[in-house]
Amino acid sequence: MTSRRDPSATLMFAEAAQAAQAVAGQYRANDDAVRALIRDLQARRPPFVVTCARGSSDHAATFAKYVFETQLGLMTVSAAPSVSSVYAASPQMQDALYLAISQSGRSPDLLQHARMARSAGARVVALVNATDSPLAQLADRVMPMHAGPERSVAATKSYICSLAAILRLAAQWRGDAELLAATDALPQALASAWELDWSAALALLVPARNLFVIGRGLGLGIAQEAALKLKETCGLHAEAFSAAEVRHGPMALVGPDLPVLCFAQDDETLAGLAELVEEFRARGARVLIAAPTAAAGQQDALPIAQTGHAACTPIAAIQSFYRLVNALALERGRDPDVPPHLRKVTQTV
Repeated sequence: MTSRRDPSATLMFAEAAQAAQAVAGQYRANDDAVRALIRDLQARRPPFVVTCARGSSDHAATFAKYVFETQLGLMTVSAAPSVSSVYAASPQMQDALYLAISQSGRSPDLLQHARMARSAGARVVALVNATDSPLAQLADRVMPMHAGPERSVAATKSYICSLAAILRLAAQWRGDAELLAATDALPQALASAWELDWSAALALLVPARNLFVIGRGLGLGIAQEAALKLKETCGLHAEAFSAAEVRHGPMALVGPDLPVLCFAQDDETLAGLAELVEEFRARGARVLIAAPTAAAGQQDALPIAQTGHAACTPIAAIQSFYRLVNALALERGRDPDVPPHLRKVTQTV
């Protein structure tokens, strides 16, 4: 099957390519607002963090969980919007940091849950691209994504801007010089990641019908995001799993007919994931692995941009993946900008 058009001609390609510039602009524009938020949080440290989001934004919330718990020691839980919008329940959140993540800031269930959280005593922070949205208006503080307009249904640069904002907040809150330096360099790492060639994966993925996407820890959120993009842009049934959870049942499906895409970062999770890759291969599965060190020289290795910190690696990896999935959608006869049955703003209640 051949491409319907040049991959660089899609909106998805153009918007994803802007991620490095968008992150650099976000860091400049948000500096004062983030410092003010951190002063408030340091003066009255929240007992825990609650995230609330849907879709790609919820995958950013998964990243936030691992960032806040590993870097700040703050328990972080994901809220289910339907607890408020459907069941009309009001869990206690006194003094909690409530982080609502949304591109549009307009989903009715997210808005209702954020209002409930504020009434329950939480400090509501909106990480949102549309700063004139209802979510931004009801929040105590706003952290704009500064992703700019995004017309492709598939979110790309707004997702990356969400991850970048979360990591920068944690680095400044903790006062971690190493992580701050890595976030300073993140725009350049993203620019490098966009230029990396993952086209070797096309031969395996174009004919695929099912796929596992694996990550762990800081990389789990991007595994979730990659699986979603494979579904919505390519019509490819892809399921994301933690490298630990895949052993509980899903491992029975792994074999020659089920390719696997693994994301890894150079931290405490790397050795275990490398062992899992070898187990997959022993079962006859083809495994694509994107990792900064373990993949070097391996069969089906996908290159990863150097970032200077393991927490930045997943952000660079998803940037490289976006270029691949845009091309893959076209090779599979799909338009990545207009997936069937989907809209840019999902009105969930």
